[in-house]
Amino acid sequence: MRSLLRSPGVLVALLCAWLALAPRTASAVTIQDLASLQGHGESKLWGFGFVVGLQGTGDPSEFLPQARQVARLLERGGNPVPRIEELIKGKNIAMVMVTATIRETGGKRGDKVDCYVQAWHSAQSLEGGRLFITPLQGALPGQGVYAMAEGAIQFEGATKTSGIVRGGAQVVADIDMNVIESDGTITLNVKPQWADWTTTKLIANIINQDRRGFVESSQEIARALDARSVVVAIPDAELGNPANFIGDVLSIELDGSLLNLPAVVQVNEKKGTIVVTGDVTISGVLISSKNLTITTVNPPQPNPPAQVMRTSWGKVGPAQEAPAAKLDDLLQALRALDMPAQEQIALLREIHKTGRLHAAFVTE
Repeated sequence: MRSLLRSPGVLVALLCAWLALAPRTASAVTIQDLASLQGHGESKLWGFGFVVGLQGTGDPSEFLPQARQVARLLERGGNPVPRIEELIKGKNIAMVMVTATIRETGGKRGDKVDCYVQAWHSAQSLEGGRLFITPLQGALPGQGVYAMAEGAIQFEGATKTSGIVRGGAQVVADIDMNVIESDGTITLNVKPQWADWTTTKLIANIINQDRRGFVESSQEIARALDARSVVVAIPDAELGNPANFIGDVLSIELDGSLLNLPAVVQVNEKKGTIVVTGDVTISGVLISSKNLTITTVNPPQPNPPAQVMRTSWGKVGPAQEAPAAKLDDLLQALRALDMPAQEQIALLREIHKTGRLHAAFVTE
């Protein structure tokens, strides 16, 4: 039983009731939640371009690389420039780097994605300008042009030398992700936060059981390759239309409580976030902070003694050791009491220092 004591008795009662009634539910997850198909992955596109229409905040007139690029652009448009010196006047153009990310499932012609624009030289600001039509190519040499970017720039925060063009990059050549190997297999790569031998073995067993159904003699099609990978053989009958088979495999559900994963508490004080993975528990401990006392009590005490309220620090000995408390219950109770996230993180850090928080404690 867990209890938190704040001087107002109402809050103590609320907290004890919250912890007593905290639900214990197991949620189902799909294989797609745990793993991704090998061959799927984000694609990065990039290109050099221009932001035009600036009001004297672009690159300085002596920036010759920009002048040469503008000259080539004009020539492609049928407007040759006799002397490059004619272009190095004014500061209304900025040379920029443009990047875009294609989602892991690939891209088809006509898809539109956001693109990011950054001043490449010494432009003071891109505000008020517009990205001119810019071809975006693959990250590796010789991959060719896959998208064209263009549009008005939006800014996030005070920085005006980098921004985003929402939906500004349009895919002009299909970007396909091949996930089927020449031997008719697919590989499921377990996501890093779930990676473990027990996870890959569980996934392989679940796939085989789903395929087998009630026919015990059915051939196993999945096997764990290592702590990150599960290889699945596509049955011969499914090779003509593998999409249905792959979709069925990715949609298989399993009980999330079966995952035997290391517990981790990851906190970010600046953002005020607390992420808990695994079933994190706390051993018997007593910590006070301001008007709040955190303790584990065994047996339950509906009316805690007054001396506990006044204690600024206490030690729980072996004879008093209480059953492990659920960290999730503690965090829910703290949220119910409107404790700021930064204070919650500070308390977790102190519990971790005592060795009573049974999880890795990671600070971003």
